[in-house]
Amino acid sequence: MDYVLMMNVAGHAAVDAGNAILDVYNSDFGVEEKADHSPLTLADRRAHEIISARLRTSGLPVLSEEGRDIPYDERSIWRMYWLVDPLDGTKEFVKRNGEFTVNIALIIDSFPVAGIVYVPVSDTAYIGLQETGAFRFSDFSKVIEGKNLAELLTPECSIKTGSVDPSIFRVVASRSHLNEETQAFIDKFKKQYFKIEMVSKGSSLKLCMVAEGEADIYPRLAPTMEWDTAAGQAVAEASGAIVTLIDGKSRLRYNKPDLTNPKFIVRSRKVRIMSESTVVKTRVAGGKRPRLKK
Repeated sequence: MDYVLMMNVAGHAAVDAGNAILDVYNSDFGVEEKADHSPLTLADRRAHEIISARLRTSGLPVLSEEGRDIPYDERSIWRMYWLVDPLDGTKEFVKRNGEFTVNIALIIDSFPVAGIVYVPVSDTAYIGLQETGAFRFSDFSKVIEGKNLAELLTPECSIKTGSVDPSIFRVVASRSHLNEETQAFIDKFKKQYFKIEMVSKGSSLKLCMVAEGEADIYPRLAPTMEWDTAAGQAVAEASGAIVTLIDGKSRLRYNKPDLTNPKFIVRSRKVRIMSESTVVKTRVAGGKRPRLKK
């Protein structure tokens, strides 16, 4: 399987969908409600239609947030498929803070092997490819125009997990879904020997922050759906980050009967899980390992 070729299709689909989203974003758009009471805009629907049409040319099935009603009996036999969130971060879209993304992931045997997280407002793309690496592109719509993705995957664009400042332990959390359980989990870090810095972001950008070293850990203890995380997981894992359930061992997987994700943690390899509730950075400035307080 040529993942680069597959993600070339996904990259162009993401840009086209992003342009349709921006047309709505820059207008006086209206907001409806989905059955789960989250906001639904015209942008979601337009992006879904564009991406689905593009991806189906690959011959693979597509599971999208806006087309989620495919019975498990049908999709359970899919070994390979596309998993899509046409507009991740609808609440950020409605708030007009720009922190929303287009997420497209290629799933094989229940795990993401390639993915793109595209940010329409900044025209930034994060791409992760198993066994190739993770990459970040500015001005992506211009860079990819008339080109194949294979031409763009250069060392200059590659990203790797690992803190940009080892003296600070950066925790990234959801801008819209910071619940009490997540806050309590984060508060435990403050009892350790680190300078803690909290960073808030919307959508799948939180996983990308860990992927490019802008954050050390992203604990997600509030509900998410499979399409919210698959592309970001592909980017994070390709960068060298680890995405597991709260136990720190089991990899986050996809195409379950229930498409709701369990609680999970995204972390740099410099962070290790000591227990279900304790996370420790293995190195700090000066190379000393901190002690856990009893």
